[in-house]
Amino acid sequence: MSARRDELAASLDAVRRRIAVACTGAGRGEDDVALVVVTKFFPASDVRLLADLGVTDVGENRHQEAEAKAAECADLGLRWHFIGGLQSNKAAAVARYADVVESLDRAKLVGPLSRGAQARPGGEQVDVLLQVSLDPPGADHRAGADPDDLVELGRRVDDAEGLQLRGLMAVAPLGQDPADAFTRLAGMREAFLLEHPGATELSAGMSGDLEAAIAHGATHVRVGSAVLGPRPRVQ
Repeated sequence: MSARRDELAASLDAVRRRIAVACTGAGRGEDDVALVVVTKFFPASDVRLLADLGVTDVGENRHQEAEAKAAECADLGLRWHFIGGLQSNKAAAVARYADVVESLDRAKLVGPLSRGAQARPGGEQVDVLLQVSLDPPGADHRAGADPDDLVELGRRVDDAEGLQLRGLMAVAPLGQDPADAFTRLAGMREAFLLEHPGATELSAGMSGDLEAAIAHGATHVRVGSAVLGPRPRVQ
């Protein structure tokens, strides 16, 4: 466990330095960008070590794993981000433990998320980011809303009980220059803020492209392998 802690500490320090350098290069303050460590496929013991090293925000992709891990680590006071694809039949369950849902990309998810949020102990609201597709026009969207649908989707979230619209999330398309993708994202965000001025968060950038995301306005970066190492092979 001591060796694993040292490994995580070194990787975490390296990622934090990358964020700091990228912020300086973009003329931004180091505190402008929050780190969400993605722990998909890694054990709860790693989450505990990360919390001990000062990590406050943890991201998960899969509902079953996320639900179990959040329950096991409930004593740590972490902020749990659900960043994976949402299924309408599981959205309510996700909203019961996730403090932030970063992957809302269609209107049919708003109702289930709202119901789940209203069932949370203490009545805490769930923060929501709209996932927007950065795929070229005409391409098959892996995930994410069409940019033209963002404003109306944001209105639906604003009207839903238990949900708080916070901003946008995106993933740079495979095989494309992430800087180009994040340039387009910055334009989408600018237009979105005209209609939703309070939704200022932008979750973009991962282990391989966080610098480009920060240069184009990301307020949160989602980093997994650069902190935790290669993902364990799932049997």
